[in-house]
Amino acid sequence: MSNVDLKHYHFDGANAEAIADLRSLSPDDKRQLLMSGVDVEEAHRSGSFMHLNHSGVHCASKREGLELLDIKTALKKHDGLPEYWWKMVDPDKDEFTRAAREHLHGGYFIRAHKGAKLVDPVQSCLFIKGDGVGQNVHNIVVVEEDAELHVITGCAVAHGTREAAHMGISEFYVKKGGKLTFTMIHNWSEETAVRPRSAGIIEEGGVFLNNYVLMKPVKDLQMYPSLTLAGRGAVARFNSVVVAPPGSLVDTGNRILLQAPETRGEIIARTMTTGGTIINRGFIGASAAPARGHLECKGLILNNGRIHAIPELDGSMEGVELSHEAAVGKISQEEIEYLMARGLDEDEATATIVRGFLNVDMEGLPKELEEAINKQIEELDAGDTM
Repeated sequence: MSNVDLKHYHFDGANAEAIADLRSLSPDDKRQLLMSGVDVEEAHRSGSFMHLNHSGVHCASKREGLELLDIKTALKKHDGLPEYWWKMVDPDKDEFTRAAREHLHGGYFIRAHKGAKLVDPVQSCLFIKGDGVGQNVHNIVVVEEDAELHVITGCAVAHGTREAAHMGISEFYVKKGGKLTFTMIHNWSEETAVRPRSAGIIEEGGVFLNNYVLMKPVKDLQMYPSLTLAGRGAVARFNSVVVAPPGSLVDTGNRILLQAPETRGEIIARTMTTGGTIINRGFIGASAAPARGHLECKGLILNNGRIHAIPELDGSMEGVELSHEAAVGKISQEEIEYLMARGLDEDEATATIVRGFLNVDMEGLPKELEEAINKQIEELDAGDTM
């Protein structure tokens, strides 16, 4: 992975004014947000949060049982959030975590209170607008006992923004019987460097479903979120779709630690390169029994490019069941010929296969978000895959 020189970006002087109504954004900004899963109409949303450059600019909670705050406000209100602040991520892990600790711009604090069933998702956007901007955010999500929460978080740069850097710390806490669905859509640019650092813990009977989508170019992205299943019967699933166009360098993966009996973990990754480089990591470790884990990494190479898949399983106790499937390859000529025999030309056949490969079922996605993802796949069909 290449190095990111933080001195190349400015972390001061990009403060932004509050935005009372997201509908007041420019048409270009609205489109960037839509392709990141953010609905400026805020319809069917439990709440909305937006951080622009170095400032929190919009924060609105619409449902009882939901606490939604800018992280700086939450730290003041809750005496520094001692239960959650830097508990899952080591602030000295690397230069990027240290930058977020020492020069925090903002982020969100989202908490579903005990027993709250928040049917509509909470949406958040971490947005960069302006060349050379460096952004440090720290997010905390808490799902209390028997609560249910869905968060859609879109990370994006404005149209026309070139060089930018994003450091994002995220810590997740799912309490006994809680359920969190967390969907992240990255919509960066050819000159954006991205360093998320994420970890979470799931207690007894808790469920964490994590969806991740990256279909737009990015200069250099490195992320390896980790979940610890610490309570009996806890469940975690990572579901990722990653596309790397020419010039993109993506080092991504997921890690699940099964540390309690009757836990289950699953990692499903679909990666496709149309000329970029993807390093796809996956790790499931089990230190309690019975426990089950499955890891599936499938990669598709178009127009050259590179995919390096690194699946790992680590069982340390009798009674664990861990499995993995890994495959990297090209579109089968037989598949293309099969579809051409049914009336499609070669480009149409290729696009159909690509759509099927990337169309991984992601639980809990709102209809409009599914449509936005499908639109991104269609744009791929019209571009690099043809």
